[in-house]
Amino acid sequence: MAGAAEIVEVAGPHGVRPVRVTSPDRVVFEPTQRTPEITKLQVCQYFATVGEAMMRAVGQRPTAMERWPDGWREGMRLATGPQDKEGDGFYQKRLPKGAPDFVETVPIRFPSGRTAEELCPTEPAALVWAAQMGTLTFHPWPVRRPDVDHPDELRLDLDPQPGTTFADAQRVAEVTRELLEELGLRGYPKTSGNRGVHVYVRIEPRYTFEQVRHAAIGFGRELERRDTGVTTAWWKEERGARIFLDYNQNNRDRTIASAWSVRARPGAPVSTPMTWAQLADVRDPAAFNLTSVPDLLADGDPWAGLDDQAFSIDPLLELWESLPGGELNFPPDYPKMPGEPPRVQPSKKVAAHWDEHGNRVEP
Repeated sequence: MAGAAEIVEVAGPHGVRPVRVTSPDRVVFEPTQRTPEITKLQVCQYFATVGEAMMRAVGQRPTAMERWPDGWREGMRLATGPQDKEGDGFYQKRLPKGAPDFVETVPIRFPSGRTAEELCPTEPAALVWAAQMGTLTFHPWPVRRPDVDHPDELRLDLDPQPGTTFADAQRVAEVTRELLEELGLRGYPKTSGNRGVHVYVRIEPRYTFEQVRHAAIGFGRELERRDTGVTTAWWKEERGARIFLDYNQNNRDRTIASAWSVRARPGAPVSTPMTWAQLADVRDPAAFNLTSVPDLLADGDPWAGLDDQAFSIDPLLELWESLPGGELNFPPDYPKMPGEPPRVQPSKKVAAHWDEHGNRVEP
């Protein structure tokens, strides 16, 4: 039987705001060897605790909510899209009806041309409200409400492929740090909440999504030259046992789990911001979870300086222009883009069926 509703008091720019939490005793995460049972109330209290720091990651940004209304269990599945009615969790890109007045939105446009009013957190209480609605992971766009067409964030997603480990991602992250510094940029790392590492760079909001994506490709190609364990290959059959730099995470409506978000995995791991020294010392990223991260944050926010300086990505665009390779594939739900290679697995490609522009030619 679910317990009576509880009130979580959330500090913010307008003072302390009470947020009502229904079914506070609902088990969201079952116990593991490392973590105890975690209830819905504890999830909401966690987001209240990290709220101020988390606003640096999601504040004023269009943000999709990854909702698990009944909690998360091993074997549960995230829906693949609006037509998938069998998923246990789902992405909510449009704010549901009935949200309180302090929960704000921002209009955004998808690659399809459709639009939506998406959650735009302006205070920590909005995060706690979303958690009350079953949100575990927040997926913010790399833009802010004043200008949703020009990213202010470059995101370097270091994604371990089969045959690689978190230690491989750590190694590549260190090469990433060195290369960014050589180019005059400062990166801020975090764990992904799984086996990967994300590195964020605050950038001047004067570039298009396509330019930021090209900057990520240029950076990735130089990273490949310095570390043979890195790949920018879009097709999985070509990646091998390497760390994939997922350049397409910089596209419009492509998002990464935010800093301080809880991930739907055993033990409630958290995508945890770190200093470079802290990241180098990590042995098991799952040790950074809902129960342990508040103590880490109590020692200071490793990303406190993220907004101190915005950088030009011109040096990365020079890499895009100078290194060989040309355009790479976009995600399959995107319209065909100029210069894009054929959207067919290399092992299944018949050269005679494609022209020099990557368009299908009927035999």
